[in-house]
Amino acid sequence: MVIPRDPLAHSMKNLLVPALLAAFVAGCNSSAKAPPAAPAAVPAKVVEVQPRSVPIVVEGVGQAEGSKEVEVRARVAGTLKRTLYKEGDVVKAGTTLFQIDPEPFEIALVQARSLLAQETARNEQQKREAARLKDLVGQRAISQKEFDDATSNAKLSDAALEAAKARVREAELNLSYTTVTAPVGGVTGRSQHSDGSLIATTGADGLLTTVSQMDPVWVRFSLSESDLAKLPGGRLARDANPEIRLVMPDGSTYPTRGRLNFTASQIDPRLATMQLRAEFPNNGAGLMPGQFVRVQVVAGKRDNIFLVPQIAVTQTETGYLVFVLDAQGKAQLRPIKVGDWVGKDWTVLEGLKAGDKVVVDNLMKLRPGSAVAPVADAAEAGKTASAK
Repeated sequence: MVIPRDPLAHSMKNLLVPALLAAFVAGCNSSAKAPPAAPAAVPAKVVEVQPRSVPIVVEGVGQAEGSKEVEVRARVAGTLKRTLYKEGDVVKAGTTLFQIDPEPFEIALVQARSLLAQETARNEQQKREAARLKDLVGQRAISQKEFDDATSNAKLSDAALEAAKARVREAELNLSYTTVTAPVGGVTGRSQHSDGSLIATTGADGLLTTVSQMDPVWVRFSLSESDLAKLPGGRLARDANPEIRLVMPDGSTYPTRGRLNFTASQIDPRLATMQLRAEFPNNGAGLMPGQFVRVQVVAGKRDNIFLVPQIAVTQTETGYLVFVLDAQGKAQLRPIKVGDWVGKDWTVLEGLKAGDKVVVDNLMKLRPGSAVAPVADAAEAGKTASAK
């Protein structure tokens, strides 16, 4: 059985197929001719740089020491009877620290005084004898030789008397040395001997303790030749009176500035460094002998320097680069020559000019020619970027 074909449906089919093909071709042609969408501008913080004066700062590692490091030594040999201080105490000059057994020295003093009394009596006798013979020689009752001998004996007695007085003074000094006092005020060190020890006057046996004067305190440090080259004249002169700062181990800055009180006369040929020393007030004992600190020397200023945040600078094998906005607001790479750090900024010596706009953040998303949308701060830039 043959089903007859509907002539109306056949005619509709012939009309729709060409229309759909024409619409498809037209759509393809219109999509091919549409221009691509421009990439979105990268939000980033931008700073406009201006030249300024920047302090010349060089830094080295220093070690604190007492302005007077005194070894307290025994001046007489004997038995250490008592230790009269607590180790680590702050003492004044003249404070008694040790007592050496004084009895042998008291006996020696009594003996010396006895000898002095004998020599005094002998001297008086010799002088009386010389005076008596002087009258007799004038009367020619004795020979001139007898008088001359008496005069010589009187002079010998005078010398013996002076020697006896010196022995008494020596005995008195030795007795006074049995009381060992602090020669300067400062912090006492560890006692080197226990009570009852036999003390000598030489070598290690003679060292009793140390006293470090803490106010003022000295800080020894050194600067390399490359650091010295950054300073005016290529050296650090004491009469230049540079500002000396200290950075403590916890990162804080010591509240008082110091002054340079020693500079070496030559460069150490082994280390290529110059030795220096600065003095700091230390009323609160904030610095301790042996403590390591960072020493910053401020020696003048350098003009026409630009400061750029460290995060804006990219280091490559060929040097340092920053992104700078051109007249169209697009980021372009600019090579720069950097100096030292000043806080969180690089000092830029070459490569920038006044009014340049340097991109500070979002550098990972930037390419040369990328459009940049400046924002007020880095936090806002991060929020804008995350929203996109």
